[in-house]
Amino acid sequence: MSITISTAGHVDHGKSTLVEALTGVDPDRFAEEKARGLTIDLGFGSVLLPSGRRVSVIDVPGHERFIRNMLAGVGAVDACWFVVAANEGWMPQSEEHLRILELLGVSHGLIALTKVGSCDPDIAELARLEVEERIADTFLAAAPMVETDVVAGLGVDDLRAALDHLLDWTPAAVDQRRPRLWIDRVFAARGAGTVATGTLGGGQIRADDELELWPRGISVRVRALQTHHSPRTKVGPGNRVAVNLSGVGHQEIARGDVLVRAGQWHLTGCFDASLTVLRTLDHEVSRRGAHAVYVGACELPARMRILGHHALSPGETGSVRLHLPRRLPLLPGDRFVLRESGRAETIGGGTVLDVDPILPASRAEPDLSIDRVVAERGWVEADLLALLTGQRRAPDAGRWVVSPNVLAAARARLRHAVDAAGPLGLDIAGLDARDRAVLGLMEDLTIEGGRARPAGQSDPYQSHRYTSALEAAPFTPPDPETAGVDRSEVRELVKRGLVVDADGVFFAAVAVDAARSVLAEMLASQPAGVTVAEVRERLGTTRKYALPLLAWLDGHGVTRRRGDLRIAGPRL
Repeated sequence: MSITISTAGHVDHGKSTLVEALTGVDPDRFAEEKARGLTIDLGFGSVLLPSGRRVSVIDVPGHERFIRNMLAGVGAVDACWFVVAANEGWMPQSEEHLRILELLGVSHGLIALTKVGSCDPDIAELARLEVEERIADTFLAAAPMVETDVVAGLGVDDLRAALDHLLDWTPAAVDQRRPRLWIDRVFAARGAGTVATGTLGGGQIRADDELELWPRGISVRVRALQTHHSPRTKVGPGNRVAVNLSGVGHQEIARGDVLVRAGQWHLTGCFDASLTVLRTLDHEVSRRGAHAVYVGACELPARMRILGHHALSPGETGSVRLHLPRRLPLLPGDRFVLRESGRAETIGGGTVLDVDPILPASRAEPDLSIDRVVAERGWVEADLLALLTGQRRAPDAGRWVVSPNVLAAARARLRHAVDAAGPLGLDIAGLDARDRAVLGLMEDLTIEGGRARPAGQSDPYQSHRYTSALEAAPFTPPDPETAGVDRSEVRELVKRGLVVDADGVFFAAVAVDAARSVLAEMLASQPAGVTVAEVRERLGTTRKYALPLLAWLDGHGVTRRRGDLRIAGPRL
């Protein structure tokens, strides 16, 4: 089992110090961070737990100016490690980070109360009580709180044990066999080339896999994989992973790009979602303003329309439609955070409901129901439905999943068309693929010879009067007009192979077979060939019928013409 957790909390509350104490690695990678003593960007590490397992850790900046970097780190984590300093207590970024984690659906975590050794015990106790009050109605309400002080050597082992316990009750990432890696860091490694890192979700990737990099839409190959600095041949979901890529330069990739397997994702630039407005906000949320969406490790400007409302009040949940400047591989259930750029504040977040909305915004009522997706489309291919919803349904007709009402209407319409077609049945060549698929479901119909008719109704072509007339005069056949037969019926008889069209002269199929046998017998005794007159005399017919019949036999390889004679063909 592998999980990835992130730190969270106000600036200068000791997140990075704790990470270094537990991992042995300073998560502050940049000289500016070390000089200022301030985490600016994401840091990474792993903790060896008492059980022998490892947990991946993302250290996020706590300063409000770097909230966009914080959001890039927590977009795909399984749990959080929430840090509050005992000497300062709950602070503005403590509150914002907690609300962001809730909006992203994080539901497991623990709390580290830091710097307890450097403050009065009463102050530390007040900080503990304040934290308990602040988290009372959140997912952290039952989370363990560990008192720590790295400088004084307090609580580090207790925190490591608490992380081990957290690993026991945090659900592992589910392998849905459709990997997605939001890239949060990219660099060039000496001797290896391009390396991208992120928290893997959705499925497994292997060395030598071919993946697609978006938004560039190019194919790349996985040269090598690492987790926790150890080479791997394959990596499952929930792991921090470093992917060595070929086919792309590191300068061509940026944070927020994503690696997926080709053909497994619907890429969308517009989606419908639920939006919950933070109850601490002091104003309504409307379509006005410059908004930014944070999903995975990606940050994009967005145009927003609120569905069914003009505005949402603090604490209210409603539906919105968000338009993005580029396409993303999203699924219903993905979580996002929404910020207003002008005010530089987090206004809310929610859940993606529909990655390919087809109804106008004025009529849209999105939810997570697959039945809704099918009902809005009527017909949807099963493979496309799996891309749009992440769940596969067996087709109802052919390759389509069909709305029950639409399927019932199609059945009724086709039954009426069959009844109206009369005894000859409905010619299915004129139907589209959907209608033909529905016909195959209708047990009260029979499809034979390219026509559909009610089950139990005899096929009029099997004993058609024109076939009988042709068989009665096999080598002096009547034409359709003389027999009073419609040309469409003749075409159907020819199509079924019951009648042969010899350049406009029609013979029963059994008559052609008989002529074939007669010619075989004649040529067995006259291998040098027979004349038209000899054939005409033997068949008891005239040149009017003998010539087109022989021409048909020539064309089908039964005979071959050599001057005025007919000799045996390759198919005699």
